[in-house]
Amino acid sequence: MIEVYGIKNCDTMKKAFRWLDDHKIEYRFHDYKKEGLDVSIAKAWIDQLGWENVINKRGTTWRKLDEEIKNTMDNEKAVNIVVKQSSMIKRPLLIQNDAIHLGFNAEEYAQKLL
Repeated sequence: MIEVYGIKNCDTMKKAFRWLDDHKIEYRFHDYKKEGLDVSIAKAWIDQLGWENVINKRGTTWRKLDEEIKNTMDNEKAVNIVVKQSSMIKRPLLIQNDAIHLGFNAEEYAQKLL
């Protein structure tokens, strides 16, 4: 089963849910706001993908960070930040078997999930 991580009210999440439902793909949703994010999971994602890929630098949460924090960001700091501020993680984050898919793109979903 596919694990979908994100925030329920996000527009991109809604698109992903709609696509998954339309293609009758079963998934389990992990809502950061209700369930939080475990440090070991965040570390595994960032170790595998790098903080630059996991953190959404276009979001307001990133833009509000102190410039010194942004300029000295590394994988270790990123883990601590995303656990505390999970809205910084690109959405949705899907896990299928051991593969991680970031963001929503219908064509990519079709290639990877169907």
